[in-house]
Amino acid sequence: MKKNEQKLGIKAWAEADRPREKLAAKGRKQLTDAELIAILVGSGNKTETAVDLSKRILRFYHNDLARLAKVEIKELSRFNGIGEAKAIAIIAALELGRRRKEAVADRPRKVVSSQDAFAVMQGELSDLPHEEFWILLLNRAHFVIGTQLVSKGGFSGTVVDPKVVFKIAFEHKASSIILAHNHPSGNLKPSASDIEITQKLVAAGLVLELPVIDHLIIADNSFMSLADEGYM
Repeated sequence: MKKNEQKLGIKAWAEADRPREKLAAKGRKQLTDAELIAILVGSGNKTETAVDLSKRILRFYHNDLARLAKVEIKELSRFNGIGEAKAIAIIAALELGRRRKEAVADRPRKVVSSQDAFAVMQGELSDLPHEEFWILLLNRAHFVIGTQLVSKGGFSGTVVDPKVVFKIAFEHKASSIILAHNHPSGNLKPSASDIEITQKLVAAGLVLELPVIDHLIIADNSFMSLADEGYM
């Protein structure tokens, strides 16, 4: 862009092309992802409109909203025109979308397979840029009592204390538990430490008469069951 050229701001566009006006007139489904993000952003920078800036952000993440949902405030703020407040607005909107998906999902009340357990835990462990370790609590009939975060760590791992795991299970009067943690890298293969902590918790569960019946590794829309794969 030449120095004497000015960007064409959204206010100068035809009314039908402005994201807010377009949503009001035509409905939310008529807007592109970039236009929806532009409404959150509100304004662009000296050389880009909010829509252009939003398109650039999406291109950077290969137009993948799931990848964008993993981004943290500091990384988003590196885009010219995105300060902390705008970054927070984008992250909050994507988190609301994730929670809505989780709320309306057909989550089973009874867990009889690793797929059932994945359906329960996917919403907790998808789209995270760091590792978290959760437990799924079941009653004697394998109905879900609840889920509980045990620990969180960095990109490559988190520390799990068996005492904390079983303390939570006993407090909730669980009869059995399923372990679950995510791999932000997308690699579903269990690490040596994954196998070690699983075997340690399984052994402790046998002594305490509170069985550990599976351990899921989750990466967004896929999972691996250590029980199904013979690691338990």
